[in-house]
Amino acid sequence: MKALLAALLVTATVPAVAQQMPVPAAPAPSPAAKAPPKLLVVISVDQFSADLFAQYRDKFTDGFARLLQGAVFPSGYQSHAATETCPGHSTILTGVHPATSGIIANTWLDQKVGRADKLVYCAEDERVPGSNHDDYTPSDLHLKVPTLGDLMKRANPASRVVSVAGKDRAAIMMGGHNTDQIWFWNGKTVATLAGRPANPVADRTNQAVAALIAQPQTALPVPGYCARLMQGIAIGSQTLGAGRFERAAGDAKAFRASPALDGAVFAMAAGFIQDMKLGQGAATDLIAIGASATDYVGHAYGPGGGEMCVQLAQLDATIGAFFATLDGWNIDYEVVLTADHGGHDATERQQTRAMPMETRVSTDVSAKAVGAAIGKTLGIAGPVLLSSDGDLYVSNDVPAAKRDAVIAETVRRFKAMPQIAAALTAKEIAATPMPHTPPETWTLTERARASFYPGRSGDVLLLLKPRVTGIPTPGPGYVATHGSPWDYDRRVPILFWRKGMAGFEQPLSVETIDIAPTLAATIGLPVTGMEGRCLDLDGGSGDSCR
Repeated sequence: MKALLAALLVTATVPAVAQQMPVPAAPAPSPAAKAPPKLLVVISVDQFSADLFAQYRDKFTDGFARLLQGAVFPSGYQSHAATETCPGHSTILTGVHPATSGIIANTWLDQKVGRADKLVYCAEDERVPGSNHDDYTPSDLHLKVPTLGDLMKRANPASRVVSVAGKDRAAIMMGGHNTDQIWFWNGKTVATLAGRPANPVADRTNQAVAALIAQPQTALPVPGYCARLMQGIAIGSQTLGAGRFERAAGDAKAFRASPALDGAVFAMAAGFIQDMKLGQGAATDLIAIGASATDYVGHAYGPGGGEMCVQLAQLDATIGAFFATLDGWNIDYEVVLTADHGGHDATERQQTRAMPMETRVSTDVSAKAVGAAIGKTLGIAGPVLLSSDGDLYVSNDVPAAKRDAVIAETVRRFKAMPQIAAALTAKEIAATPMPHTPPETWTLTERARASFYPGRSGDVLLLLKPRVTGIPTPGPGYVATHGSPWDYDRRVPILFWRKGMAGFEQPLSVETIDIAPTLAATIGLPVTGMEGRCLDLDGGSGDSCR
């Protein structure tokens, strides 16, 4: 991996991320700076749950260890019910819930769109002829609000905003509408939005990554604390739990679900900081970094196995190397690290760990089958219910006079199923006031309200009971998931660090929508319309929010 990272930086190199690395010492504490930081570094580790953070926090020795010296909020909340990648990333730098940003899920249905399946992807422009939600043009079209980066550039056009990630939806939802550079892994190469010009850093990234993928990857080292987790377990047709990310030459899919993806993203981020001289101008700059590999690893192997342990050890080293590089450039930066959602381990592994009640969702929980039964009962020909994950939509083919009956019968039938916690109608969700109490106290309807957007959300929302995994049959790349309204998917860490700050830990709940107003306060940027609150990062008598 050294060759990859060296290729991305002109005058400096980041240490390798695919092997054990020396631990760079954190900068010596200095008096807390009064001036705004010159660079905001916003890191989202996809699927990094509060549970994973708690499991590994005493094992971290590098990048995460430095963050633990700052302001630590171990009980951050992605408060909404739709704990998916797109909604989660949309909260981090907008300061608003998905109900306001419009990003209710990764996909939703639009029955007016000219597609057979009617699905729309959160980060696409479905107006492009011939596109579909799998083959699409990435776009910020559906994000209805500005990000912090947008507001920074609006206040001072000299601010530069860069967003890079292992997923397009992560880069777009954190970067916003007016990024100077935005790049993401599309499964084959690093790409950008339509109409954006090529960039030397992106070109070097693609050349270096292509060279890396062309070579086989040998097994990564296993830290001593991971040894007890390296146990194979049968999950569907696979035996998982003891993998070390060996990869055959040319296997781009395996590259994506490995620590190497994060290494490439952080190296690309460092390349942009160097080439654009971020953090060295008159105005504060911002770089958003979406570390996506943890999510791919979690889905493919489950977050409770040895693969995740190795992944987090590698990520700890990668982040530490990135920080050391910024230190070497003498950049005054403030960093925040959080996650877009949590995650739940594979059912089969959970059952071996004192959780025999863990189960996978039954194939009976089917909008198609229930819709067909309702159609037969009510005398409706053709499709009755359409679905996108837990959102159910009454087909436009259903006569208007029968829509209410269809909704009522849908709720009745699903509520009778033993794996369903709630079947909420759009009317009752919309009628629920947006909650302002601590997020752990919210009802299911309040959680649903935080990610409900009229015109995009379904007519009925289904929520599974706790410990019911929404994957009926596990398969390669998809054995565990997230997306529930339960705290194992809602709770994420939120960590702030800046050189010289007096660190502290606050175990009570905060929200990811609090991040944007907190960062805005540290750079003296007045903001309005955000639903989050500023978190006081001064552990003493001062107040960083004033």
